[in-house]
Amino acid sequence: MASRCSLSALFPIQSQLDCALDEASTQQEKEDLVYQYLKTLDGRDDLKIPDFQPALEWINTEGPLSLHKELAGKVVLLDFFTYCCINCLHILPDLHQLEKQHSAEDGLVVVGVHSAKFPNEKVLDNIRSAVLRYNICHPVVNDSEACLWHALEVSCWPTLVFLGPRGNLLFSLVGEGHWDKQMLFTDAALRYYRERGLLRTHAVPLKLLRDSLPPSILSFPGKIAIDDRSKRVAIADTGHHRVLLVSTTGQLLQVIGGPESGRKDGDLSEASFNSPQGVAIKGDTVYVADTENHLIRKVQLITASLCSTLPSRCLSPCLNASVCIYQIDLSAGKVSTLAGTGAQGTDKEGGAPGPRQPISSPWDVTLGSAGGDEANVLWIAMAGTHQIWALFLADGKLPKGSEVKAGTCVRWAGSGNEENRNNSYPHKASFAQPSGLALAPEEPWSCLYVADSESSTIRTLALKDGAVKSLVGGERDPMNLFAFGDVDGKGVDAKLQHPLAVAWAPGASLLYVADSYNHKIKVVDPKAKRCSTLAGTGEAGDTLGPAFHQCLFNEPAGICIGGGGKLLYVADTNNHRVAVLDLDSRTVAPFPISVECTDSAPPGPAKAPALPKSATRIEMPPVEVSAGQTLVMLLSLTLPPGTRLTAEAPSCWALTAEDWCEWVGIQSCGYRRHRGSVRTPRRFNKASGPARGLGGQPGPDFERLALLLQGGGAHLHHEGRLVHAASSYERRSRRGPGHRGVGSRLLIRCVGSQACGVRSCRFHPTLFFSSLRERRSSRFGLETVFGKAVLEPCHRLPGGPAKLL
Repeated sequence: MASRCSLSALFPIQSQLDCALDEASTQQEKEDLVYQYLKTLDGRDDLKIPDFQPALEWINTEGPLSLHKELAGKVVLLDFFTYCCINCLHILPDLHQLEKQHSAEDGLVVVGVHSAKFPNEKVLDNIRSAVLRYNICHPVVNDSEACLWHALEVSCWPTLVFLGPRGNLLFSLVGEGHWDKQMLFTDAALRYYRERGLLRTHAVPLKLLRDSLPPSILSFPGKIAIDDRSKRVAIADTGHHRVLLVSTTGQLLQVIGGPESGRKDGDLSEASFNSPQGVAIKGDTVYVADTENHLIRKVQLITASLCSTLPSRCLSPCLNASVCIYQIDLSAGKVSTLAGTGAQGTDKEGGAPGPRQPISSPWDVTLGSAGGDEANVLWIAMAGTHQIWALFLADGKLPKGSEVKAGTCVRWAGSGNEENRNNSYPHKASFAQPSGLALAPEEPWSCLYVADSESSTIRTLALKDGAVKSLVGGERDPMNLFAFGDVDGKGVDAKLQHPLAVAWAPGASLLYVADSYNHKIKVVDPKAKRCSTLAGTGEAGDTLGPAFHQCLFNEPAGICIGGGGKLLYVADTNNHRVAVLDLDSRTVAPFPISVECTDSAPPGPAKAPALPKSATRIEMPPVEVSAGQTLVMLLSLTLPPGTRLTAEAPSCWALTAEDWCEWVGIQSCGYRRHRGSVRTPRRFNKASGPARGLGGQPGPDFERLALLLQGGGAHLHHEGRLVHAASSYERRSRRGPGHRGVGSRLLIRCVGSQACGVRSCRFHPTLFFSSLRERRSSRFGLETVFGKAVLEPCHRLPGGPAKLL
């Protein structure tokens, strides 16, 4: 793109305006100054910028936009941004507000020009996810090679560039915090060009990406935390502006906030959040980093054991004496604000009582102790000011021994400069958008681990003296925030790409890292300072294993340890799910969240049907299945030529599996095989009557094999053997020419486990058939023959159907 002008030509002119505006004392003076500036500037032809390249990819539009066509006659505000940048995120509310006040019909169009910092941010699908996550409703162009950025000599994220109706440069604003000037420039430009009749009122062809987003239980989940004692998992459901509490068996216990953003304390049923990111849970208390409200919130739960007090209202029945599920009392639980004023703060020192202390974009929180009682401090990854802060829940001490009173919110470490600077003095060290925290209180570690996302490093912060050191990633130059990559190694030789979360495993003395933009989970040995890949291939995707090396994540942003150190919970953010890694078996599965309630204990184990000795028995080789996966088993019958199923003599089947998990659901759908091809499956209802196709009507032109479920599903035997009985095969129509087989697909979904709802297992299926009888004509009349039955794995699905809350 050949440039005819750049911001360097505009700066000398606008700098004079900026100086005059600083000296102006009234709003009218400022408006007059900008109006006169526009008169002088508008006549220049050397400030027209080049158009967008025609091959660029666009989001939220029906097609590419041009400054000379769709955007002609508009005041255009170009927002040069990259979606990882906290400063870019800070100006999004200003842009939203501006768009509410001035529509395209009024003459204003905002266009996001995405100019990536990280390689991962150049991928269109990842930008799409960011547009959805941050509710961006204006056109966005993926300038992956930063052509317009370089042409205009842009040098900083974010940069706002105002254009006139002819694509001519008007103003530019660098960085955040320019709301007053942004409004002044916009109002003046619209007024000036409207008076001259140069504004057009046509609409810009938009097609918002959010309108095509399918519903899901989770939307861009952020952090995740677990309380092993109460067996509850807290999930920051960021895209839905809420916090979910889920039992470790996957039963949804409580939804707090959402689905719309807000800022309200009070009862659990009325409270609201705005894109919460960080969560920490201990007993009946959940701490929330309410990121876009710039608040730290406290969720106080009132619970009672359902085993002893509320058996008839149990949300998730106790399956054995060692597992106790709790009912949350909505009338007694409360949400309150512990820190922040609700407005983005710029203070980099702190020290005021929490509710009076402005803070900026808290991204993660973790509980610990600092010179006082257990859990007397809540550490905060303050991404907005590039620091680590502390909210003292009880009296305590800062590094170097300074006393702090309960309720105080104060800086713990970091100068506030965006750098990768280590130092023995905590206030002289610098971070670059710290986004994840993990506490290792025991010796010899005694530190906070920090995922410092913009420097692509993992850092340590000593609890005793506040010294900040590098662990892995980045490089030694503190000003270089571009030392990223995907390299296993030691110290600075290891490379990460925008890590967002860390989790400490005290039993193994290992640190787990969500290496977000590499779509991997990595493990760090802090003693050897060695970082290596644990799970993920480096490619974005949604396939979960079952083995670690087969997994595909998509920008995982949260991680925590559970199950006594044996399970790793991962918020797989752009896949809108939580995955669980079994560290013993090295398998991975989705964490199933069930919204269904039950008023009684599950029925007892199903009994195997009585089968004749002549029943056909088919033993399958072991199949490895992860909890939460749907395994499609293909059951097919091959019949001898000239034979058919006898409707008057139905056959029964039974399926057994050893070493299965606690909860299994089986569905079935029929298909037909015609001249060697498999047609589209047809689903059948779970009913005791004849099976029917979609819409309840039987198909008229093909053979269907109906597997009718009895007893509502399968259950675990006392001996650990799963038995599921189903009734008959029934023939529904004539077989077409060349039709040699009938069959069905069995969709087997594992959604629970003995320990926590998420364990993989080896599935040993055995299929029993009785009376697979066929009749064929012979000179002796009708005789019974037996066909061949085959049961084999067809393919795996990552999880079962989600149910919208």
